[in-house]
Amino acid sequence: MPNAKYAFVSAYLKGAEAKILTSEHVDRMAKVSNIQDVVSSVREVLEIIKDTDVGRYLEEALVKTFDDADRYLWRYFGDCLERLQWLKLVPADIRKVVKAYLVKYDVINIKATLQGMATGKKANLIPMGVLHTQGLLDELSGAENVDDVIEILMACKLGAYADILRGYSVEETKSKFLIEARLDGEYYKNLLNVPKGIPDGTLLAKAFSISIDMTNLSLINRAIIEGMGSEAGEFIVSGGYMISDKVARDLLSRKLADMPSALGIAQYREIAEEVVAGYGRTRSITAVEEIIDKHKFRLLKEILSPRVLTPLVIAWYLIVKEVEIRNLRLILKATFDGIPVEEVREYLVSA
Repeated sequence: MPNAKYAFVSAYLKGAEAKILTSEHVDRMAKVSNIQDVVSSVREVLEIIKDTDVGRYLEEALVKTFDDADRYLWRYFGDCLERLQWLKLVPADIRKVVKAYLVKYDVINIKATLQGMATGKKANLIPMGVLHTQGLLDELSGAENVDDVIEILMACKLGAYADILRGYSVEETKSKFLIEARLDGEYYKNLLNVPKGIPDGTLLAKAFSISIDMTNLSLINRAIIEGMGSEAGEFIVSGGYMISDKVARDLLSRKLADMPSALGIAQYREIAEEVVAGYGRTRSITAVEEIIDKHKFRLLKEILSPRVLTPLVIAWYLIVKEVEIRNLRLILKATFDGIPVEEVREYLVSA
């Protein structure tokens, strides 16, 4: 029966993967004229993707602004996962991976809430994760102080994250970075416990550890660019695959131009070379993070995409759908802003 369940869910998820946004869709969207009015441009973009699952979903939605589109895209992703959870033949291991993975959105929302408190601006939260499922996202959005956030997290059994926030001050910049790193560390620690004892668990753990490497690589590059250097050592997330805590701290003491030679791993050296070139061209930290995201997707694809009949199939599905949502958000934001899709194409992650 377990094999039959995995066969079913693999077929279901691979079928869903066949209905996602592709580079061919982007090719066609890149030809949409920016001379016409915004409403017509958006309508044309949505027409191009109507043969995708998300396109059909948006076709039935009332999309008049980017905020509308953003809300419906996240709602669509949530609906996809809710349908999956309702299927009786979904193995327990698949549900376990989904549950642990989606806590990343709770972490994102906690960070956004704390940032909103620091700036005095109400945060836009993503309707995903435990807080959303338990109907506490509005309460988090309305939290007036850190103690309120802690109380909300305790109410939905996210106590480990609540403990991290105890004594935190939103006014201290260094404290902010440290708290965010600890939140990430707690998330990845829990995620790395998931593969234990499940089929293909070793490969799944490798994929999660590579994600930690990419998180740390982004942090290291940002710290070097912003002049933090070795001071950022306490922000490193433990559990990386090829970048240990020791290696990460050593990299923090280098210059950006020295990163390719300092990274002995061939695949990671290629990333560092592209980061150095990209930052030299744009002087943008955002561009650095976009480059790392693209390579992260490539590395995870090599591990996860070929596998079926194991929990790896759901890990890959989650990543593919996240990339699809991310790409469409960029495309629709550009279109609503009157910017040709071609101008944001380099920031898209190719599935």
